[in-house]
Amino acid sequence: MGRTLEDKKAIVADLKEVLSESSLALIVDYQGLSVSEISDLRNRMRPTGTVCKRAKNTLMRIAVQEDQQWQPMTQYLQDSSVFLLVKEDLKEAIKAYEEFQKVTKKTEIRGGVLEGQALTLDQVKALKDLPSKQELMARIAVRLNAVATKLAKGINQVPTKLAKGINEVPSSLVRAVKAVSEKEDS
Repeated sequence: MGRTLEDKKAIVADLKEVLSESSLALIVDYQGLSVSEISDLRNRMRPTGTVCKRAKNTLMRIAVQEDQQWQPMTQYLQDSSVFLLVKEDLKEAIKAYEEFQKVTKKTEIRGGVLEGQALTLDQVKALKDLPSKQELMARIAVRLNAVATKLAKGINQVPTKLAKGINEVPSSLVRAVKAVSEKEDS
């Protein structure tokens, strides 16, 4: 017995909602996976903020047809598809999938979509080499701290040099007076 129209509409609405919260979608050919292996994939992906959705390609096509950001996904919708919809850490999600893939050797990423752009398998793998959001924030914080430190040291140098200059005035004045008096004496 097939799904009713209301069931299909509910699935499409759910897909749209999850897609709206996601930053990356990976389309995986999962043919040959058992139910326990799909459960294992879901369990591995969950800590990375990734939702693992198994849906008919037709329903996913309907879910993305009006959304420019996800439309490039349609080129990967064929055969048996499972969708990894990444909400949080792209890098960790890709690593978690690759660990799963090493164990099962049954799945393969067909492609992905990030910010309205279709990604090939090589481009998806390149994403895991990028620094994470936390690493980028740490790098920026270090650089901002370095600028603030240099500025503070520079500002500290002004009073120090001014004090040395003021300190030098009396001794310079004494030398000048002594030189004038010696000139007058000669």
